[in-house]
Amino acid sequence: MKTVTVVAALLALLIMPAQAQMGGMGGGKRGHGGDSKTDEKKSQVDDKAYKDALKRIPEPKEKYDPWSGARPSAADPKSK
Repeated sequence: MKTVTVVAALLALLIMPAQAQMGGMGGGKRGHGGDSKTDEKKSQVDDKAYKDALKRIPEPKEKYDPWSGARPSAADPKSK
């Protein structure tokens, strides 16, 4: 009987973190159908804000080369 109690306690300790990670049986938005109209409206507002933010990003004056420090430049006389 002792071993059954110990095994049950160990299983409970192992299951508790997984239940907390998955949201458990509590409330919240999980499993409930939200208001689709407000969700759609919010996504439209988010899309508009995203597009507006992209328009505000300035165009670069010169092309960025992330490998410029790893290789010699073309104007370097030692490269030939």
